[in-house]
Amino acid sequence: MNRVKILLFATLRDYVGARSLDLEIPTGTTIQELTETLVKTYPRLEKVKDSMMAAINRSYAADEQVIPENAEIAFFPPVSGG
Repeated sequence: MNRVKILLFATLRDYVGARSLDLEIPTGTTIQELTETLVKTYPRLEKVKDSMMAAINRSYAADEQVIPENAEIAFFPPVSGG
């Protein structure tokens, strides 16, 4: 198992009810799989799951990227503005 820290920003924080989570996930889990796990646990995330952005250890991450051991994962809604 892989222990990770998840940081949540903006509205995602409100949907989950926490600023951060500590989770154990299976080794080899991707961002997409972690997102699906979070949606199952926190159903309010369903409406934004396709637009959430992720970062692993402060670098943007694609859905298919595998999460390394002891990583810090940040999820945030897309940023808009001009």
